[in-house]
Amino acid sequence: MSLEANKRLVRRIFEDDLSEPDAARRAQVAAEIFSPEFHDPTNPPGMQHGLEGHIAIVNLFQGAFPNMRWTIEDMVAEGDRVVARTTMYGTHTGEFFGIPATGRDVCVAGIHMLTVRDGKVVLHEGVNDDLGMMRQLGVVPG
Repeated sequence: MSLEANKRLVRRIFEDDLSEPDAARRAQVAAEIFSPEFHDPTNPPGMQHGLEGHIAIVNLFQGAFPNMRWTIEDMVAEGDRVVARTTMYGTHTGEFFGIPATGRDVCVAGIHMLTVRDGKVVLHEGVNDDLGMMRQLGVVPG
């Protein structure tokens, strides 16, 4: 795939998968984007491998932040890798890793590096400002 095609594929993750409120539509889009060999070492155990792991973590986030949306601030591609600098916005209205809903809005910056092979994403490595999110939720002093 071309660099532009790889970037379009990654853009779909943030716009058509992660930001999609409908679970059935998210699963359909994810099946088009992610390889069966997909791996994400940044996810919790049990959610690191395959399409099922990806769907599980996205459902967890969507359950906690049902209005969650992702914005790509910047994106670069080289070879089979695409790097996106992102911001996630959402309102915490559901339980999140044991944290009861706070009703607070969050704005979380992140950097994500994705590897594309044969037109599918096979690897995600990324970091989000999790400490900043915990401060915004009021569970960690800021």
